Amino acid sequence: MQCSKCGITVQVGDRFCEECGAPVIAIAKSKGGCEKCGAGSEEIDADGFCSNCGFRQYHRHNDRFEVICSPNLVGISDRGIKHHRNEDYVACAQIDNQNAYILVVCDGVSSSDLPELAAKTAAESACQALTATITNLFEQTKTAEEIIKAAIAEAMASVCAIPYNMTAETDPPSTTIVTAVVVDRSATIGWLGDSRAYWVSPNGSCQLTRDDSWLNDVVSMGEMSEAEAGKSPQAHAITKWIGADAVNMQPSIVSFNIPDSGYLLLCTDGFWNYIGEATQINTLVNLGADTLTVSQSLVEFALRSGGRDNISVAVLSF
Repeated sequence: MQCSKCGITVQVGDRFCEECGAPVIAIAKSKGGCEKCGAGSEEIDADGFCSNCGFRQYHRHNDRFEVICSPNLVGISDRGIKHHRNEDYVACAQIDNQNAYILVVCDGVSSSDLPELAAKTAAESACQALTATITNLFEQTKTAEEIIKAAIAEAMASVCAIPYNMTAETDPPSTTIVTAVVVDRSATIGWLGDSRAYWVSPNGSCQLTRDDSWLNDVVSMGEMSEAEAGKSPQAHAITKWIGADAVNMQPSIVSFNIPDSGYLLLCTDGFWNYIGEATQINTLVNLGADTLTVSQSLVEFALRSGGRDNISVAVLSF
């Protein structure tokens, strides 16, 4: 098979591409191959067994899925390499006869009960609520901020209604959420947790959201520097989420006017943990490619980088 990063031929059994160092297992997985030895998809039989090493691939229906709403709106969610299930979820919609789009990305909290169901429930509930009420924007009876807050409240209620087993080891079903309503070239984004939104453009890229995290809280209160807080094991602990045990349910909201051609990107930390500044995203994709290609490139980058977490992106192009 060929390395998806540099194109050189790699051999079955190789763990890394000798030319660029990309992990072969990540390359194989992204192409439907063996997750253990890196053999190509042609080595996987109908029952999921690898003829090279005997490992059986267990694929659930949501291990990887793509949501293609239109040529310029695509979402992808992938289990990654290390996790045994996908606890992320993506929901998107295009409003018929209106130049309006809805994007929702959720990341189930692994320490909670049924995180995969929490993410799916929240994403679908928020997307459905936004789709049902977005006409209020055009009738000018509600603002985009109001309908996003109402949709996140609906997602909160839906997740809190999930039956679960209360134990000392697990919390109630919980998830992060980031959602965007885009009308013409005006985007309104709401979030709870550390799933993010970015604007990616040849003329400048930036992060649009600010993580609800312990690190950001202690830095903003002046208790620690960012460098000091970053060394703490609590650094990436989220301080807001959707779930029955959430103590702060008010989402943050930001508005953003699309300035030029580019991509609005919503993603989970399974992607953004592998990048530094927002401008690094520019180096990962061809900033003129179609939305599906861009989305696939971002997910494959995270897989090549280790795929330690579930990976989800939703991309709207302009």
